[in-house]
Amino acid sequence: MAKILVADGMDRNAAKELTNMGHELVIEHLDVPELKKELGDYDVIIVRSATKIRKEVIDAVAGSNLKLIIRAGVGLDNIDVSYAREKGIAVENTPKASSASVAELTIAHMFSLARFLYISNVTMRDGMWYKKAYKGIELSGKTLGLIGFGRIAVEVAKRASVLGMKVIYTDIIAKDGYDEFSCVSKEELIKTSDFISLHIPFIKEVGPVLSENEFNMMKDGVYIVNCARGGVVDEEALIKALDSGKVAGAAIDVFEEEPTKNKKLFTHEKVSLTPHIGASTKEAQARIGLEIIDKVKEYF
Repeated sequence: MAKILVADGMDRNAAKELTNMGHELVIEHLDVPELKKELGDYDVIIVRSATKIRKEVIDAVAGSNLKLIIRAGVGLDNIDVSYAREKGIAVENTPKASSASVAELTIAHMFSLARFLYISNVTMRDGMWYKKAYKGIELSGKTLGLIGFGRIAVEVAKRASVLGMKVIYTDIIAKDGYDEFSCVSKEELIKTSDFISLHIPFIKEVGPVLSENEFNMMKDGVYIVNCARGGVVDEEALIKALDSGKVAGAAIDVFEEEPTKNKKLFTHEKVSLTPHIGASTKEAQARIGLEIIDKVKEYF
């Protein structure tokens, strides 16, 4: 049976099931020097977003007992995947488990922006009554542009459509079976959308997908939602667009640096914030746990 390091926590029932299967679990977060020293004693490491498995860690454990890295979530940007596989270490994730949870957070942020929920919570706690200032908009009838059309974006599209929104998306190819949603070019999406929501990984070699050039092409008063990955939106360009009024509001769950130190961003009165909680629901974590169990069973 395998010796498994659970570095960032996991669903309690899933952990119990792995133990019942005969695997040895150690639930402990290790920093990089500790990982380099101790990870080689484990067969498997399970991480979320906090633990980074970079080249220096992989080099330190190459040829050791480590056989499998499992990302409890979708994005793999905290793992040097290709390099790990080159060194004979398998890398897996749990892509199906959290789609609904992230989609619901995306829709929640859209409501928050449209109806000033994020800022009215702050000002009312300070004793203010800005009733006249908070004239919002309805989501119904607005165009939602989705950058990327994977599992999460599809779930967002379904929910937005029920709310009466027109949904367009841009992706490498049009997806079969979703004729009610229009596949358009990135440029058309940026120019015509009332809300733009990102659902793509961050690729270091590509950099931000939305930067100053893209913001300049957008409608005045557009809303931006990023529950995907930090870095896909240029934070400084976003702040500039918020200050100018080009962007009416932004909702952000992910940041270039986490925890974020960008005070201009997290104190901005037009920004709705959450601390990378897209998959943080009881249901999603339970499903992630089940996927992890399946990955371990498949490998061993």
